[in-house]
Order: sequence, then C-alpha cells, then structure tokens
Amino acid sequence: MARVTVEDCVDKVPNRFELVLLSAHRARAMSAGSELTIDRDNDKNPVVALREIAERTIIPMDLREDLIGSMQKRVDTDESETEAVALLTSGESSETPDTFGAAVGSSDRMSEEELLRAIQTQIDSPQQKSADADDMDGDD
Repeated sequence: MARVTVEDCVDKVPNRFELVLLSAHRARAMSAGSELTIDRDNDKNPVVALREIAERTIIPMDLREDLIGSMQKRVDTDESETEAVALLTSGESSETPDTFGAAVGSSDRMSEEELLRAIQTQIDSPQQKSADADDMDGDD
C-alpha cells in the first residue's frame, strides 16, 4: 500500500484546490460504481482517486469536464420556443417600476447618460441623508 501525497499530484494538477475538487469528484464517482483504473490495495476512494491522478491513469482534464457537467443545471421545457415567444409577446403586461423608476418590460430604453445620472442619484442620496443628519447634530 503506497502512500500518496498532494506533492505527488501537484505536478499533474498545479492548483491544490482544484486537485481537491477533482479527486473528491472522482471518489464520489467510484462510490457510485465507476470502474477503478488501478488496484484498490485496501485504500479508500479518496486515496485511490489521488493515486489515479498521480499515476496518470485518469486525465485531469476529463475529470474537470465531468465535474463541470455535473454542476450544470439542465432545464427541459415542454413548450416549444415559438409558444414561449408568443406567450411573452401577447397580452397585457403589468409593468412595475424597477429601482430607477423605469417600467420593467417597457420598450423605452434608458440612454447611457440617463443610467449614469440615475446611478449617481442613488449614490448621492445616502450621502445627502448622512450630511443632513450631521447638520442636525448641532455642532454650530
């Protein structure tokens, strides 16, 4: 039973944090029934996963792609795209104002200058309130 250390694997996966993610993902895959590429030698799944990476019997890039794929959400819809577009474009929409007072869903587009002005008023308003509070403290 050979001991495996992180140093044995760092030359294959230079980022230690990524190495932990990849080996943990591989260990979970082994628990789910994935085939081993090396002999187990009474080692637990995380050690076997690290040994597989160290001995290059498994490609880290493939593990990375599999890990990313397992984290992505897949949403299947029953409606076709044309039905969804028809639902979005038809009917009256209840327009509610967003943070800057523009109606959400309206066809009016805010220019860059208007956006910057609106952002600046949002930034200035808390400062103005604190300045007014300082004036009321009676330091004069």
